[in-house]
Amino acid sequence: MPLSTIASKDRLIVALDLPGVDQAEAMIARFGDSVTFYKIGYQLAYAGGLSLVGPLTASGKKVFVDLKLHDIGNTVARGVESLSSLGATFLTVHAYPQTMQAAVEARGNSGSKILAVTVLTSYNEADLQDAGYRHTIADLVATRTHQAKELGVDGIVCSPEEATALRRIVGDRMSLVTPGIRPAGSASGDQKRIMTPARAIAAGADYLVVGRPIVEAADPKAAADSIQAEIAQALG
Repeated sequence: MPLSTIASKDRLIVALDLPGVDQAEAMIARFGDSVTFYKIGYQLAYAGGLSLVGPLTASGKKVFVDLKLHDIGNTVARGVESLSSLGATFLTVHAYPQTMQAAVEARGNSGSKILAVTVLTSYNEADLQDAGYRHTIADLVATRTHQAKELGVDGIVCSPEEATALRRIVGDRMSLVTPGIRPAGSASGDQKRIMTPARAIAAGADYLVVGRPIVEAADPKAAADSIQAEIAQALG
C-alpha cells in the first residue's frame, strides 16, 4: 500500500513511556479516539506492558513494539517470531546487516513490519565519535538505510533531520518513522536532533513518535489533539 494512503490520525504514535500497565491503561482511556497508534518501549514492556498489545489491537488500535533487538541472528529471529505473534504493527531492530536480515526472514507473513533504527536521536556528532564511529551521522544513516532497503526492511527509524535525504533513498514504499518530535516551545530533554510536528511532516516523515510532550502534559488528550491538528494542517 502506498504510504500516501496513511490516515492522518494514524501518523501520530504516542509513546506510552509509563512505569506500569495500570498507568498505561488509564492514559489510553483518557485519549479515547484521539489516538489510534501506541508505542510500547523498554519501560512499559519490562513492566508487563506487552500484555497490552492484544487488547489494543482487538480494539482497533495499532501498536509499535520498540525493543530495538540486536544480537546474534538466531536470537533476533526467535525474538521477532515471538513479538510478531502478538499482532504488533511495527517491531524495531538496530540497523546492522545481520540483525536486519534475521529479522526480515523471521517476520515471514506475520503482518508485522520491521523498522531499522539508524542512529538514536539523542546522539550528535560528538556522541557518535565517542562510540567509536568515524562517520558523520548523515553518512552512517544513509549507509544503514541503503542496507535496510536491500535487505527488505519495511521502514527506517531516523531523526526528522534526515527524513528528506532518506526519502530519496527509500522512495515511497518504506516508512520513515521519526522520534525526536517536539512541539514549538516544549523542552527538548535528552533529544538532540529534533523538529516540530509540522516540519517533520514537511521533511517527509510518515509517522511521528511523541512521548513526554504528550504523556507528561497537564492535559495529555489536549496535547495529542493539538499535534494531530498540526499534522493534518501540514498534510493539507
